[in-house]
This record gives sequence, C-alpha cells and structure tokens, in this order.
Amino acid sequence: MRGPAPRTFDRASPDMTALRFRRPSARIALAALLLAGGLILCGQGLYIHAKALLAQFLLERAFSASLATGFPTKPWSWADSTPVARIAVPRLGASVIALSGASGQALAFGPGHVPRTPEPGDAGTSVYAAHRDTHFAFLRDVQAGDVIEITRADNATHRFRVTHTSVAAWDASGLDPDAPGFHLVLATCWPFEARTAGPLRYLVHATAMAE
Repeated sequence: MRGPAPRTFDRASPDMTALRFRRPSARIALAALLLAGGLILCGQGLYIHAKALLAQFLLERAFSASLATGFPTKPWSWADSTPVARIAVPRLGASVIALSGASGQALAFGPGHVPRTPEPGDAGTSVYAAHRDTHFAFLRDVQAGDVIEITRADNATHRFRVTHTSVAAWDASGLDPDAPGFHLVLATCWPFEARTAGPLRYLVHATAMAE
C-alpha cells in the first residue's frame, strides 16, 4: 500500500502551526518590554524619593551643626549651598530643611529660599519653593489657619498663620518681596497629580503671628 503523501507547504503560506508558536512569543516579548519599562519608571521614582530622604537626613545634621556653632555648615563636601532654615507644620507633623537659593540642583535635595526675598521674620514676603512630589508634597494638606514655624540659621524661630492658598502662572504670581508687613509663601508645582512640569504654581500664603 502506498503511504500518505508527504506534507508540503506553499512558501507563500506559512505553516499555521509555526504561526501559532510565533504569536505567543511576540506577546511575551511585548509583555516583557512593558514590564521592563514599568520597572525602570518605578526604579526612577524610588530613586528620587530615596535621594530626597537621604538629602534631608544630611541637611538636618548640617543645620543642627550650624545652630550649635553659629557658622554655616555644608551638608556634603561638594555642596554649593548650605541649609538656612527648618520649615515645620506642627499639625501635619511635617518638617523639612531648606537650602539657600532655588536652583534646580538645590531643589533636588530640599526646599530653596528664593533669592531676593527676605528671610522669614524680616519685612516683606519670604518665599520658599520645592518639588510637589517630594519635599513639599505635604502642601496639599495645608489648610487656612494652620501654623507654619520657620527656624532660621541664627536660631530665631518665627511663626506664621496660613491665610489662604492660590494657583498662579509661574511668571504671574503677583508676589511682592517688598510688600508691607511680614509674610511667607510656600510654592510648588500644580497640579499635584501631574507627572510633567507645567506653568502653574500652588502657593500657600501666610502672615506672621504676634511674637
């Protein structure tokens, strides 16, 4: 008896069995690619928060040394700025150390005291800025009536009461560093949930309390 004819395939029509094996491979490759991308993004997020936490530990140590000695102390040898204040919101249990200046490098490690604005307790409007997803993430929970305590590098502590919050374009905030009175503004990017930088800033306004 003649056996079954050998199986042949048209070169123009791929073997369906082979296709069935290749399709799952493509799906697996795509899933692996998406997983790798997700892990990279998560890793970057964790790195940013870990760096922020470590920087604040070193800044706290340097600020304490500055208070004890009366001299500015660098948080690490290559730092180009020094800690100048502690910002605390007692109701929230929040406390961060601020650096002099508000450059991108400074803001990577902590809030920055915006140049050409007075120190807290001096006449005018003192302004501090920080990132919304790290050091100033707590601003979303600050409410009118909250107390903000600022301890300066000269060991003087000034208390401010939050009056209101606002949202403004970065170049149209209306803030006046020479405004009459004693004021404080904490600024960060808006909205809090955004993943990319934008033109809007969230501002927490406060006025000095009677000493």
